[in-house]
Amino acid sequence: MMIMRTDSTVGIAGYGAYIPMNRLKASEVNRVWGGFGAPIEEKSVTAMDEDAVTIAVECARYAVNRADIRPEEIGAIHVGTESKPYAVKPCGTIVAEAIGATPNVTAADYEFACKAGTEAFQTCIALVSSGMVKYAMAIGADTAQGRPADALEYTAACGGAAYIFGLRSDRTLAYLEGSWSYVTDTPDFWRRGREMYPRHGNRFTGKPAYFQHVVGAAKGLMGELGYEAGDFAYAVFHQPNVKFPIKVAKTLGFGMDSIKPGLVVPTVGNTYAGSTPLGLAATLDVAEPGDRILAVSYGSGAGSDAFSFVVQDAITNGRDIDPPVSAFITRKRYVDYSEYLKLRGQILR
Repeated sequence: MMIMRTDSTVGIAGYGAYIPMNRLKASEVNRVWGGFGAPIEEKSVTAMDEDAVTIAVECARYAVNRADIRPEEIGAIHVGTESKPYAVKPCGTIVAEAIGATPNVTAADYEFACKAGTEAFQTCIALVSSGMVKYAMAIGADTAQGRPADALEYTAACGGAAYIFGLRSDRTLAYLEGSWSYVTDTPDFWRRGREMYPRHGNRFTGKPAYFQHVVGAAKGLMGELGYEAGDFAYAVFHQPNVKFPIKVAKTLGFGMDSIKPGLVVPTVGNTYAGSTPLGLAATLDVAEPGDRILAVSYGSGAGSDAFSFVVQDAITNGRDIDPPVSAFITRKRYVDYSEYLKLRGQILR
């Protein structure tokens, strides 16, 4: 495969993130199921009136505000999620209507497990580069899908981030150098129709799934661009747990002492399709002009998308316009396990 390059240079015109306020502590899951700990302290949980669409709408509004454009200028809105509130009803149309982008807009939903958001990235970037649309919005947003008492219940969380892509200008926050995808048919995680919870093949999860694809996509992109780990100020990898992104960073040569601490370790859990987009948003919140960022997603089934972004001077303009990711992380309301089940619709009146 050749590197995915654009005919015209495309960059991030605006971005926005959102993480629900509710939190469920890992100790609370341990209390109910008799566990003995987890490598994560807590995870984000939706409120009664929140789902993947409301998360996507919040992200989108922040992104439009930061980009300082008219919603009508957005020609495409693509939402990546594996927790759609409707089996047959697109999320993209709801987001488009909510932010005032309708009716002259194309909308679609993307599915590829946890890399659905970055799949949307690539399509939106291509639409802008080709000249078909002026701006395109890609969103990665999800809610917790883990089975009770499963390992995923500790880390499967809720949140998302939205990105508006446009042609590079002096207002562009960061521009894209290239993208690379690495995909195989590796059945490490799946959910059949009408099943409430996903299943995962434990022996496939690590080496043949996450590590093979993340490392493969990252090496493919870095090799084609002629870069090494030291050329990047920040590296963001999909965060299914605490250990995996740190291990893959070391495998790729990102020594913790040689670069800025840009590896975003999950503090609110794995937000599925929102994981890498949220990590990238948290990095852009603190990045400086000239910084190069490597962002690599992972989606079970399986595949990874890698991106190289270079931050521009505009990144420092109006950083106080929208709340940073850190503000959502520190804003908390704790719930117990019974309320968590009620919020997920597993306990009904």
